Amino acid sequence: MQIFDPSIFPILAADGLTNGAVYALLSLSLVLVFAVTRVIFVPLGEFVVFGTLTLAALQLGRVPGTLTLVLILLGLAALMDAAGHLRRRQAGRAALTLGGALVLGGCAWALTHWLAPLKPPLPVQVLLTLALVAPLGPLLYRTVFQPLQNATVLVLLIASVALHLVLTGVALVFFGPEGSRTPPFAEGNVTLGQVTLSTQSLLVMLVSALLMLALYLFFERTMPGKALRATAVNRLGARLVGISPSAAGTLTFTLAALIGALGGMLIGPSVAMTYDSGFLIGLKGFVGAIIGGLVSYPLAAAGALLVGLIESFASFSLSGWKEVIVFTLILPVLLWRSLATRHTPEDEE
Repeated sequence: MQIFDPSIFPILAADGLTNGAVYALLSLSLVLVFAVTRVIFVPLGEFVVFGTLTLAALQLGRVPGTLTLVLILLGLAALMDAAGHLRRRQAGRAALTLGGALVLGGCAWALTHWLAPLKPPLPVQVLLTLALVAPLGPLLYRTVFQPLQNATVLVLLIASVALHLVLTGVALVFFGPEGSRTPPFAEGNVTLGQVTLSTQSLLVMLVSALLMLALYLFFERTMPGKALRATAVNRLGARLVGISPSAAGTLTFTLAALIGALGGMLIGPSVAMTYDSGFLIGLKGFVGAIIGGLVSYPLAAAGALLVGLIESFASFSLSGWKEVIVFTLILPVLLWRSLATRHTPEDEE
């Protein structure tokens, strides 16, 4: 077959590994969110979209609509927390919560409106993008999933799908129907033997690998990481030793949003991102997570790399069928896991 041509195979493999590295990050996020909170987080791809489109808006000198979404969610979260304090007759803490949210929101509004028209250097734009997109994770958890933390997995899945539809509509309102790309972080090419790769592709693989290493060290060496691992293994046991499920959920969604935003900025130069691109990208990460059984991080990362490779080779030889081929991969995995895994009632977890 033509794909095994020595002049084509390495290029397709490198392209597949580049996309697969981003899918691997999303797979790890999906496994982490499900293990800690039992939420199958369908809107993870929306973090990727908001990451790319927010950076694209900043490069045009515009204030991204992401700021409006953050401020709305911050207000909702503050009102919910304040209502809780008032029910416990803690009027002082309620006022402090609302005041803190007002100050925080005002600082975010002022900083973004000051920096965006100045078109600051790319590193500053990247940091501002992360500062705008990363808070979406904990705020969405506080306003949507924390009130449902004792609900069944099915209810959480329904809420997750609904949130995906809402965020897709919000992205259409904020960014419009046109697709956007961001400029590469690094120009030029690198020749490795007979293969010439773009520096951007190498940067994506390097950053993804470093991020996975950072996640490994976070879970192995830090107390918050060990608390998340404990919650993932046994939620009830973690609660008994003093680990707050709400704090674990907040930290988990923060990491997911951060990884999604980074993934969006890494993949932005190679993919024209539109308001509704998030579902397909998130679904490819989900295929990797399913290969890992939503429990194994190494298998999820390996599965996501496999998805990237299959997508790359399929897009060359069967471009019209590439999505079908990628998503068909999930069927034998689901069948095998349904036969090999013992069913455990949800209330026994």
